[in-house]
Order: sequence, then C-alpha cells, then structure tokens
Amino acid sequence: MKTIIEPFKIKSVEPIRMTTREEREQVLAAAGYNLFSVRAEDVLIDLLTDSGTSSMSSEQWAAMMRGDESYAGARSFFRFEAQVREITGFTHIIPAHQGRAAERILFNVLHREGGIYLGNTHFDTTRANIEYLGDEAIDLPIPEGTVPSQLHPFKGNIDLDRLASDLRRHAGAVRAVIMTVTNNSGGGQPVSMANLREASRLAHAQGTLLVLDSCRFAENAYFIKQREPEYAEKSILEIAQEMFSYADATTMSAKKDGLANIGGFLACSDDEIAAAARNLLILTEGFPTYGGLAGRDLEAIAQGLREVMEEDYLRYRIRSVEYFCESLQAAGVPMIQPPGGHAVFLDAGSFLPQVPPAEFPGQVLANELYLAGGIRGVEIGSVMFGKEDPATGTVQHPPMELVRLAIPRRVYTQSHVDYAAEVITAVHAERERLRGLKMTYQAPFLRHFTARFAPL
Repeated sequence: MKTIIEPFKIKSVEPIRMTTREEREQVLAAAGYNLFSVRAEDVLIDLLTDSGTSSMSSEQWAAMMRGDESYAGARSFFRFEAQVREITGFTHIIPAHQGRAAERILFNVLHREGGIYLGNTHFDTTRANIEYLGDEAIDLPIPEGTVPSQLHPFKGNIDLDRLASDLRRHAGAVRAVIMTVTNNSGGGQPVSMANLREASRLAHAQGTLLVLDSCRFAENAYFIKQREPEYAEKSILEIAQEMFSYADATTMSAKKDGLANIGGFLACSDDEIAAAARNLLILTEGFPTYGGLAGRDLEAIAQGLREVMEEDYLRYRIRSVEYFCESLQAAGVPMIQPPGGHAVFLDAGSFLPQVPPAEFPGQVLANELYLAGGIRGVEIGSVMFGKEDPATGTVQHPPMELVRLAIPRRVYTQSHVDYAAEVITAVHAERERLRGLKMTYQAPFLRHFTARFAPL
C-alpha cells in the first residue's frame, strides 16, 4: 500500500497546551530568544531533539518492572551487557548515564597533549569534550555533504582522500578517527559500509583507532540495506554487526536508537582502555555494573535495542521523515536533500539570504517557527559551531546554516507533521520580513544551550 502506517497503537496520551502567538512572543523574549530556555509546556510540537524524547513501548515498561537495583552485579546489567555485546561484538560494555558521559570518559583516556581527532563531522558534545581537553577536532565531510541541495545516497561519508592525507600529515598526533552514524551535523545523513570499511583500513594502517559514534546505528543500517545492493538481503542486526566490526570502540547515547529516555555506553575490546575507562566511571558515574543508571533504565535500553532493529519500525521511521521533507519540498522550502534518518534540516542560509551568518539566520528561523506555530527546533550553524579567533577577532562560520527539526520516535502522528509543514510553509511565504539577532551572552563551551540574544 502507498500509506505506511505507524507499526504501533497509542496506549497513553499526554495533552498539549495550546498557546497564542502573543503568549509565545512573551515567552520567547523572557527566554532571551533561545528556545532551550523555553518551558516544554509552552511548546506545541517539540522537535528540539530526538534524544531521550521517545515514547517507550509496553514491553519496555514491563521490562522496567524487572529492574534489579542492586549496587553491584545487578541482573539488569547482565541483560543489558548481553544485548549490547550481541550487536557490537565488543568485549567490554561500560554503561554511562548518556552519550556525552561516555565521550568524556573515552576522550580523557585517549588524551595526549596536542591530540587530534578526525571525523566525518563531529557533533556538538563530541567536539566540546575533545576541545575541553585542549585537543583538536577536524571535520572531513565529503564535498557533497556541505551542499544542502545536492543529492548523494551517503552524504554522511568521510572524505577518504583528505582522511588519508591528514593521517599522514598528523602522524603520531591523531588519537582516533570518529565516524558518526548517521552524520547528525551533516543532516542526519548515512555513512556507507564501503566508506566505513575504507576509513577503518586507512586508520589502522597508521596505527590509529576508529571509533563509532553509534547513537543512530539502526537508522544508518537501514539506509545501507536500502542503498547498497549487496546488503539488500541482510538483516539489520547483520549489517550493524559488520559496521561495528570495523571499529575499535563505540560511544552511544541510548536516548536515540536505544529508544530510552536516559542512558548510554562505551564499548571496546581493548583491556587497557577498558580498565582506565572503568576507573573514571567509578570516579564520576558509578560502579561499572550500573554506570549512573538505575536497573530499570538498563532494562529499558536492552529492550529498546531489540525493538529498534525491527524493519517495520525502521520503514515507518525513515518514511515519516521523508513525508515531512516531501511536504516542504513541494512548497519550495530549502532544506538538506535527500531526507536524513531522524530529522528535517532546513537550509536557513538559503531560507533567509538577507540575514548574514554573523546575525544567526538559523536562530532567527528557529525562533520564527516557534512564534508562528509553537514549533521548537534547534539551530545548527553559527550559534552552535561558530568560532572566534582570539588572535585576530575574526569569526569562522560553519559551511551550513541549518535548523534541525528532529522527530521524536513513536511520539507524533501524521497530523502533527502536516501541521508543522503548514507552519513552515507560512513562514517561508513571509520570510523577507525577518531580521537578524545579536548575541548578548555566551558560555565558553556549548554556548548554544545557554546563550541569550536580542533582536537587531
């Protein structure tokens, strides 16, 4: 059939508080024109993130009731460990309260003065954890990956020629190659198995680790199944297992493809890395068999990791994002093409050509979507990734100015998506009246979470 239905029934509902534009204008001004500071109850359609915002299944809730809250050696940990090990193949499974905690631990273990990390595109917390230690994160996306309108089946790929060159040029300094699957900052775009395989070969030839940021591994595996012919008959589990086989370690936020509201892990097979990581885990997160999580959380993640690989679910998940994109494309709204796995990425630079990067077009657009229809998205552009050179005072802007509208898993229906598309189309029709913002406050790291703005 043409219509792909949600492969689930709704068992419990949460009411949405309807607001007026006048109310939203007051809310946004009080929040310093930063949607992170807006209360969730003042949002109609919350597309800020797909992280930790999933609806859990009846089986996940049932599993939570089996949670063993023992401090050490809980049954829930061993069920969690077995599920992660089946997918990743790694020996050491180290839970953490979320993905950035796993990143912080790994990068502290790998840190050496002058360390460099090469990646397809580092996301915000990954980059921040690297730079906080004084190390450098270098993005090496393929050329097609920085042109929103250009079509390519695997725009999340790393540029293999640049990777080979940088591995040679920075020999001895590269601590790891980090492949983010799917590539979030690049538009939720997938990485091909061929690209991952060759990146692994290049890294290992130079004695360098390859690390997977695997928080959307199942979505990436589904794209591989659809777009690489040799994987058409493979199961999602088989594809995922091959993906992890090319890596030396992985960090994962289970708040994405774990279908859970909290949790994550670090996994590897290197005994020395694992020992050092567990020592840091005990210091800051908790004992290695709970890692800052309750037993019920470990149970929810273990069940979620099984459910996320169901092809009926993935077909619905990817198609729902495609449907959203198609609705906007028909209205001429500029965005990253083709659709990614977890979000629609509006091309704010093309949407608002009258707003220069220094005046934050993505932030302007995200704010207007909230004012027009109560939709909360997030800027991925000069607010999130802009950098000022302290020596010259010049600001380096990222290659794309985007607004990400991330779709929570199993939360919204088609009518919610239709409403969001209608709001965005209306804003696009009146886009010429929008003007820029100035930043009035910023933190030294991850400034987009707490920055404040004022209209120009």
